[in-house]
Amino acid sequence: MATYIMLVNWTDQGIRNVKNTLDRAKSFRESATGMGVTVSGLKWTLGPHDLVVTVEAPDDETATRLGLALGQVGNVRTTTMRAFGEDEMSRIVSGLS
Repeated sequence: MATYIMLVNWTDQGIRNVKNTLDRAKSFRESATGMGVTVSGLKWTLGPHDLVVTVEAPDDETATRLGLALGQVGNVRTTTMRAFGEDEMSRIVSGLS
């Protein structure tokens, strides 16, 4: 499974309904599980992003589908990045000359 970091910001709709954020997080986890994705971390943050989410997905297409499904609800906008662990990075840099 590949790791992805999602940087999440509330939309106007999302901040108006901020009291429901814990319920929305639970629903997100359930939707992710239904897509074969594991939510390994979900943190509410200060600064330029409202949440930072770490997920494990089988491929880019599934991670993209999850982000689109989340955005489709209208409470958040996401930026998703592929992340690499030490073992993966070791394989990547071992091919450098």
